[in-house]
Amino acid sequence: MQLWCKTIDFTMRAFAIAGVNRKREKLMQTAVLILGARGRFGLATARAFRDAGWRVLGQLRPGAAAPTETGIEWLTTDLRDTQALAMAARGATVVVHAINPPYPRWEQQAVAALEHAITLATSLKALLMLPGNVYNFGAGMPPVLREDTSQQAQTRKGRIRIAMEQRMCEASKDGQLRSVVIRAGDFFGSGKGSWFDLAVTKNLRKGTLSYPGAWDIPTAWAYLPDLARTFERIARCALAEPAAFQSFESFHFKGYSLTGSDWIAALEPLAREQGWLASRATLKRGAMPWWLFKALGWAVPLFRELAEMQYLWHTPHSLADDKLEALIGPEPHTPLAQAAQSALADLGLLGNLKAEVQHATA
Repeated sequence: MQLWCKTIDFTMRAFAIAGVNRKREKLMQTAVLILGARGRFGLATARAFRDAGWRVLGQLRPGAAAPTETGIEWLTTDLRDTQALAMAARGATVVVHAINPPYPRWEQQAVAALEHAITLATSLKALLMLPGNVYNFGAGMPPVLREDTSQQAQTRKGRIRIAMEQRMCEASKDGQLRSVVIRAGDFFGSGKGSWFDLAVTKNLRKGTLSYPGAWDIPTAWAYLPDLARTFERIARCALAEPAAFQSFESFHFKGYSLTGSDWIAALEPLAREQGWLASRATLKRGAMPWWLFKALGWAVPLFRELAEMQYLWHTPHSLADDKLEALIGPEPHTPLAQAAQSALADLGLLGNLKAEVQHATA
């Protein structure tokens, strides 16, 4: 009897393993194309899809050096050559549009790049995915933002974002394209290029945390590896249950709702561990020179574009993820202390701890 039970148990385990392997093999045959895969969000997303078992195609602009990243097939094809890119990426069932021009070039490049992505995804008959932000809602936005919250942007970049999402919606109406926008707060983690490294942690080694806004106003933040895993999960659901999706969908990624004081609490222990602060010392509080950005905006386009977004740091806002979690279950969420440590390691601020932190957050 005992032998018979063991035989049954072994057989059931074998069937279970075979089922898992079949699912994984099916997913391995599913390809995702990441446009702008060398960028910060693009590379984080490429890693998330790769780690989940997808075949990952990473698009780079011609002449760009491919990152030393295993498990990603690099395509050095210009986005504007959609026919050649579609040929190189044939078989891709998901296209992630991770191209984000520098602020001063949004007006000239953002909508044009999206148009190429729409053409490409339509040609491939692939799901098009775009990372969104909160610019759409404007300075009068409520404290909690939902997918159906009124979009009343007053800034150039907010109006551009609204136009981009409207274009995706229009392109999806005839049934030739399915598209998804996943809206999130300010990025941190996975490298450089956001307020986290350009402002908040810029002087951390000197014992100062510089914050762009009021210290007690909560704003939305997104840890990039968590957001990237969310993209993969939504893509998986969209392919597995296409009938459950409208031709155009939007979702909100909650991430974190943090004040400047919350960042002090998260980063102070790490600063002490690194010897940037004495054992009982506290971080000094620095401010952003908004007046300088405004004064020099006429001469420095980047300053002009940054100054336009000052309202975000004085307007409390967070993202409600009810719709997202109804689809994928609990949102991927790394504890803040762990995410902050990993983000500092990605910036090269933790020296020998980088490999250890990356292993802990994998």
